Amino acid sequence: MERLWKSDLGDGTYCNPILFADYSDPDVIRVKDTFYMTASSFQYVPGLPILVSHDLVNWKLANYAVDCISAPGYEIPQHAKGVWAPAIRFHEGYFYIYYGMPDEGIFMVRAVDPLGKWEEPVLVLKGKGLIDPCPFWDDDGSACVVHGYAKSRIGFKSHLGIFPMTRDGRRASGEDHILYCGLKTQPTIEGPKVYKRNGFYYIFAPAGGVKNGWQTVLRARQIEGPYEEKIVMRQGSSPVNGPHQGGLVDTGSGEEWFLHFQDCGLYGRIVHLQPVSWENDWPLIGIRKTTDAGEPYLIHVKPKVKNADIPCYLEASDDFDGGGGDGEKRLNLMWQWMGNPAPSFYSLQARDGFLRLYCQNPSGKPSASLWEQANVLTQKLICPFFEAVSCLYTGGLREGCQAGMVMLGEEYAYVAVRKFHTESCFLLIESKNGLSGKEEEIIWKKKIPEDVEKVFFTFTL
Repeated sequence: MERLWKSDLGDGTYCNPILFADYSDPDVIRVKDTFYMTASSFQYVPGLPILVSHDLVNWKLANYAVDCISAPGYEIPQHAKGVWAPAIRFHEGYFYIYYGMPDEGIFMVRAVDPLGKWEEPVLVLKGKGLIDPCPFWDDDGSACVVHGYAKSRIGFKSHLGIFPMTRDGRRASGEDHILYCGLKTQPTIEGPKVYKRNGFYYIFAPAGGVKNGWQTVLRARQIEGPYEEKIVMRQGSSPVNGPHQGGLVDTGSGEEWFLHFQDCGLYGRIVHLQPVSWENDWPLIGIRKTTDAGEPYLIHVKPKVKNADIPCYLEASDDFDGGGGDGEKRLNLMWQWMGNPAPSFYSLQARDGFLRLYCQNPSGKPSASLWEQANVLTQKLICPFFEAVSCLYTGGLREGCQAGMVMLGEEYAYVAVRKFHTESCFLLIESKNGLSGKEEEIIWKKKIPEDVEKVFFTFTL
């Protein structure tokens, strides 16, 4: 357990990242003394994670806002599709999350209690290529959504759009149109978050691309512009590439902070926390160096809050007792399926203290790969170095069935036990080909003695 990632250093300071886990495109709000964070979940379900904290450093995964993706086709994994770049807000007694699905449009889901059951999502505006939405309710109650565009779906990028919506936030009430063009100075601008402060409308938006970009802020006296622009955070001499897309939040004690992500390759997009200062009604994120833009801190004093959390880390281990606190057995929150699950995928009741997975081929393909199967149960990497151990009972395997442990990505490998006629074998399998299709190849095979029904898999990184 002590090997898991802890950002809180225990002496009043913290180190970045605050979450060494793939919570891409994070957004954050404060309601009373609690901070709520959500992030992209793409095709993985349940989706739209809800994380909670009281000090912005120590976070716990507490809920999800959507149980499955209701759009057609998600019974099979739709890689690089699904739920993109959400924005979370609290307005007139409701928690709202707006998110884009690049092939379907902009959706909204809401709840009175963010840790309870959320309402069914509603389609606010239909359209391909509409992504990264952020709602905004003005002082007079009027409402709008500012968003980005996905070139892969709509044919252009580096623009931000805006459309009005009904005051209840449930549907667009006018046409979408271009609000800002970043082609000349802010290429690939996206992920806007809208705020109002001292009579200015601010749009925090990353530009320059995920791996090597920067954080930009736009400012105007009217929501429709025209907008001034300023780069407020760069990588500079720090090791934090990007730094990219996030959300602004205050502590209630006069401090403001910015959560953003850093692209870390196979680890995903990990989450950092930076202090925000203001000068001449412009923000500066991080530490001021030799330019007007800030640079990311690696270590900093923790935010000033009333009730700080006990230092903690994200959970990874599971004994599959299925305790939901209400007598109902369910999977723990760290688990997500790679597509919409069916009740027939698994059971926690079949054998107490065990997860029983049922061998199925939801894709329907005769030689399907894991990449195409929704019944792959996943969890995020939550620290840079770790050892993962699983125990597998193989007595229930039937002819042609297999079960095992995988390190999954665009390229992947896994170890499994597969039943061949009357014998079971250990297999090491690697994927081949790219995103257009996957094939798998057995690299190593060894027969398991007939009297062995329990095997252990260990993965070390």
